[in-house]
Amino acid sequence: MREKVAEALEKVRPFLQRDGGDVELVDVDESGVVKVKLKGACGG
Repeated sequence: MREKVAEALEKVRPFLQRDGGDVELVDVDESGVVKVKLKGACGG
């Protein structure tokens, strides 16, 4: 499950980076809850 989430984040990461942000995968627990950390700030 963690690998699938990481792959999905890699697909959206370029769009976040274009606006000055990023995303970090923090955790995926056994019940399927995904925790991410958003970084940076959007440009607009």
